Amino acid sequence: MIYPDNFEYKIGFDKIRQSLINKCLSPLGEEKVADMTFSSDFGYINENLSQTDEFIHIINEEDNFPSNYFLDVRPALKHIRIEGTWIDETDLFDLRRSLQTIRDIVSFLKKEEEENTPYPYLYHLAGDIVVFPQLINKIDAILDKFGRIKDNASPELNRIRKEMISISNGISKSLNAILRSAQNEGLVDKDVSPTMRDGRLVIPVAPAFKRKIKGIVHDESASGKTVFIEPSEVVEANNRIRELESEEKREIVKILISFTDILRPLVSDIVQSYEFLAMIDFIRAKALFAIDLGAIKPAIQDTRIIRWYRAMHPLLFISHRKQNKEIIPLDIELEEENRLLIISGPNAGGKSVCLKTVGLLQYMVQCGMPIPLDERSVVGLFNDIFIDIGDEQSIENDLSTYSSHLTNMKFFVRNCNDKTILLIDEFGGGTEPQIGGAIAESLLKRFNQRKAFGVITTHYQNLKHFANENQGVINGAMLYDRHLMQPLFKLAIGNPGSSFAIEIARKIGLPEDVINDASEIVGSDYINMDKYLQDIVRDKRYWETKRQNIRQKEKRLEEITETYESDLLSVEKQRKEIIKQAKLEAERILSEANAKIENTIRTIKESQAEKEKTKEARQTLNEFRSSLENEDTLQDDKIARKIQKIKDREKNKKKKEKQPKETKQKEITIGDNVRIKGQGSTGQVIDIQKGNATVAFGMIKSTVKLDSLEYISNNQVKRESKSMTVSATVSDDMREKKLNFKQEIDVRGMRGEEALQAVMYFVDDAILVGVHRVRILHGTGTGALRQIIRDYLQTVPGVKNYQDEHVQFGGTGITVVDMD
Repeated sequence: MIYPDNFEYKIGFDKIRQSLINKCLSPLGEEKVADMTFSSDFGYINENLSQTDEFIHIINEEDNFPSNYFLDVRPALKHIRIEGTWIDETDLFDLRRSLQTIRDIVSFLKKEEEENTPYPYLYHLAGDIVVFPQLINKIDAILDKFGRIKDNASPELNRIRKEMISISNGISKSLNAILRSAQNEGLVDKDVSPTMRDGRLVIPVAPAFKRKIKGIVHDESASGKTVFIEPSEVVEANNRIRELESEEKREIVKILISFTDILRPLVSDIVQSYEFLAMIDFIRAKALFAIDLGAIKPAIQDTRIIRWYRAMHPLLFISHRKQNKEIIPLDIELEEENRLLIISGPNAGGKSVCLKTVGLLQYMVQCGMPIPLDERSVVGLFNDIFIDIGDEQSIENDLSTYSSHLTNMKFFVRNCNDKTILLIDEFGGGTEPQIGGAIAESLLKRFNQRKAFGVITTHYQNLKHFANENQGVINGAMLYDRHLMQPLFKLAIGNPGSSFAIEIARKIGLPEDVINDASEIVGSDYINMDKYLQDIVRDKRYWETKRQNIRQKEKRLEEITETYESDLLSVEKQRKEIIKQAKLEAERILSEANAKIENTIRTIKESQAEKEKTKEARQTLNEFRSSLENEDTLQDDKIARKIQKIKDREKNKKKKEKQPKETKQKEITIGDNVRIKGQGSTGQVIDIQKGNATVAFGMIKSTVKLDSLEYISNNQVKRESKSMTVSATVSDDMREKKLNFKQEIDVRGMRGEEALQAVMYFVDDAILVGVHRVRILHGTGTGALRQIIRDYLQTVPGVKNYQDEHVQFGGTGITVVDMD
């Protein structure tokens, strides 16, 4: 069930539906888009999503899908159900082309067997569709390729048209002869030719000579300077043409009536085939829209769950794309333990957009449409979606905004259950805050008791407390950058958000005394609670950044490890290859040596042990042995060199471990790069005196004992600095933070707690972006604000020292802070 009746308008689905209609090829698909409805049937939804997903693959991967002639001839088919009626030539031509399209689509989807098809759901859709090949052949026997009735559609039509051609040729000859004669007599201009009036061939003649040519005057020009005469010689022939034209029309009607009698019994099956064509048009429109959005078929579960990553509001995505702006995606989770999400945060921070995104995407997917989110996402199904958003005041029904809100809440309480998702914007608003918040908390309690799911936006503190104290309800916050004073449009689940009312009022320029008065009215408890909420948001952002940096470094370490392992495998492979080649070479040498020995023995035997021959054979054998020894030496050298190369590579891998041992013996002198043993910071020696060295670590100079330092070569400094480089993405983020960070904060006029809170944020961000020096403008006054800030600075580990600004630049009214 969907509530209220204008649900689609409220979430923007009416615009989605119109976009689909614009992508349809015919009224067939447009009707299907108009009939598309919300469903909670898992099988139906999965089938629709799968069909659309398969069509997305067809559009992206296939080039020959038939998409021409999606024509709607159902009105004509409805007309011919009555006996004695016939289908006209135009509708018959549309019928032929659309039936051919249906036939081609079915052939495309069934070109492979069912068990091998890449499109099983579309194959099933085309399973029982009749394609009427005989009917197409009969139409081809009647119509030519331009949709006109063929001459040979019937023998009688053929005879009529042949006679018409023959008579028309005779008329043309007679007219040309009469025209030439009139031109010779000067009755007609030389450039005049026969023309047509009322379906009859005539000759244009000047009015002065119209009685010179015998015939019938059929017409005259608008200026009256030309009359059109049908010569008496061709009147009878033209009359015969008229008779034949009437006979032709009667014969064509007979042909069409005869074909319609064949067509009439098949109308029901043809209409069913057109339902298939309408479905294909509808699915195609959904697929094109999904491609335009980058939408996918998500993982669907027949349970109540929302686990979405990088979800995007379709209409907002399209709007931002036109303006070349990036959209910030939404991550949201609703499960059995945390069903009701209470979102709080500043105005214009994205709360309503978050709520509408959930409503629109959930509605789209249960209408069978792909949605734009990450592939890791899981989408559940709900039986009911109820929404309360916007101003529903009605003069006619005597309803105020709050009355309308309560009317909706009455419906929600009566009808919600564990299969319902509620979407409520500005819960409890529109009336006196205290009673409005109480009623909202009471309603929230009943929604939770009924196990309903929901996304609810609010500013009420009591609802945030309720979410914190009751199982099934969880807080969420829309993040806000309090330094830039702008929303981040990111949802953080787990903690409530601050409305940042004081900060926004101060940014807008509301007088400070008004802000102070307002703070006193609400009391310190409220201000402190809001401060704690802001602290939570700040800390969450800080640790998120830290975690991201760790992830980047872990990724870099994994890449280095993978490269090292790959190099080791390569070395092992080379070693095995060298050994293999050496064995082959040894076998070759051994084979040659055996052959040479056998040859020497044979020579000695053949010479019957003559001394000279024996001596020569021994000398030859010795020479061969010497050559082998030389070759062995060369081969050994080659192998040794290759093995040495492998060892050198392994040495280079371990160089980082060996180098400190080697550098211990190096005597440290002025100008050398060094570092303190056990630490990573590298500095340069600028002075050495009595066993102590003065070392510059960046802008900081430090005196260190020589025996606690270790020498670092220039190459090693470069390598270590390179290995510490983080990824480009993190560097860009930090660079952007540095660009936007202002190295000065003005807390003059603030109360002590407010000023301290602002300074805490400011110092944390300064440490995060790596700023070395910042200035805090607190004014002189009584000195209380200055003392509070300095007491805090003493407790911050990242602060090196602080002092008053130079007297020319503000003196005691400004504290200058140096960071480590």
